[in-house]
Amino acid sequence: MSMRPERLNATVAWLFMAGSACFVVGSVPAYLNAVGGWADGVTYVVGSVFFTSASYGQLVQAQSPATTAVDTVTQHQPAPVHLLGWAPHDRGWLAAAIQFPGTLFFNISTTAALAHNATAAESNRYVWRPDIYGSVLFLVSSAVAVLAVSHRFFSVQPKSFPWRIAWLNMAGSVLFMASAIASYLVPSTDALLSARLAVVGTLTGALCFLAGAALMLPAWRRSLAPAATTTPH
Repeated sequence: MSMRPERLNATVAWLFMAGSACFVVGSVPAYLNAVGGWADGVTYVVGSVFFTSASYGQLVQAQSPATTAVDTVTQHQPAPVHLLGWAPHDRGWLAAAIQFPGTLFFNISTTAALAHNATAAESNRYVWRPDIYGSVLFLVSSAVAVLAVSHRFFSVQPKSFPWRIAWLNMAGSVLFMASAIASYLVPSTDALLSARLAVVGTLTGALCFLAGAALMLPAWRRSLAPAATTTPH
């Protein structure tokens, strides 16, 4: 199987942006009031599917060197892609491999959240737990990604697109984790631990992911090597 490297990167970026946008819209109270709880839940489900698709695309990209080692010409030429791979020594691949199952947990939690009349125990088991697991995996993936682009966790490289993307994703993961913790349903009151933090964490975290995904497009253009030229004899 082959694919144009530039198209693969753009597809991953736009899928991440679409997923992030769904989570942003879904967490806006005005949208919830306008469309109702079920439609709002469907928005999250759709967003999680976009996230999963983008994450798998990023994993394929990480395990297919021919799709990243390109120049301004070869980026438009089909390159072989590997749908399955194993490269734990590569931090970029490791970050993508950890992130992908995290998106699957979000698929589970957002789908389970559509169930009506669930008890607090059922909600915590089928919605909150997968959400927490997904958030933990996103957080670990983001930490590995930061190390992949900077080698030192607190290295500051504001002019580097990969560094900015990695730290935007880290911020998004921290905020998603805060939202997940705040979404715990207290059995004695059937109320969220902190409804405000749950909403704000999801909204701001999704905005961070959206910004990071948008930067993938200019980051790709900057990373391209000049096209190889042949010197005439």
